[in-house]
Amino acid sequence: MTARPETPPTGLVLADPQVTADLRTFVIRSRAADDGAVRLQAVGAVLAAYVCVLRPRALGEDLPTVLGMRTMPLAEPASLDTVVSLASIADRLARMGETDTVLPVPPMTVTESWTGVGAPRSGWERGDDVPFKLLEQAAHRGIREVAALVPASAGAPVVNTARGAVWGRPLPDTAAAIPAGAAFAALTLGFLPGEGSAAGGSAATFRCGRWTRLSMPRGHVLVRSASVLEF
Repeated sequence: MTARPETPPTGLVLADPQVTADLRTFVIRSRAADDGAVRLQAVGAVLAAYVCVLRPRALGEDLPTVLGMRTMPLAEPASLDTVVSLASIADRLARMGETDTVLPVPPMTVTESWTGVGAPRSGWERGDDVPFKLLEQAAHRGIREVAALVPASAGAPVVNTARGAVWGRPLPDTAAAIPAGAAFAALTLGFLPGEGSAAGGSAATFRCGRWTRLSMPRGHVLVRSASVLEF
């Protein structure tokens, strides 16, 4: 007898209202960076949400693909892998009350190129830690540089070139060959401690093939390099 394919859940039961609030904040921050899509992967009692912060917009751009990822506990095990618009998730979260924990899954999926190649789940090798303070400084410095390079009426090609030049270069003052765009993602998505208080901590780094991961208590930044970077 042939087994029927498992029906995707229509709703995810988050562990508690605080998880709902954390996901809402993550979605708001993600939309400010790139109001595109979110990949929701539920395996057992864990939900992983992936968003894209930076990516090449045209062939030949020297800009890595930079993703943000947060994991959240579920109250009920689920099996799901879907890509939906951030706007649709934001709409459903906005309709949920302060104590609601059931997140309706949007039925309409979207197609995004960055979801085609997922980061590996195993095989990661530990690299050098990167101080939170360095990430914070690099992110703010890059934001100022991009703003200075881009005229007010600049078109998309000019903006993309400026972003690639700033966010594609390696972080300074560290042996870990990580693009500055990873620092931008960590700051934008709220993965760093409060501004000015980051001096005492650091992000753990890992490498697997063309992928680099920065792991912090509040989330992970995943980078797929435009060209292979070495620690």
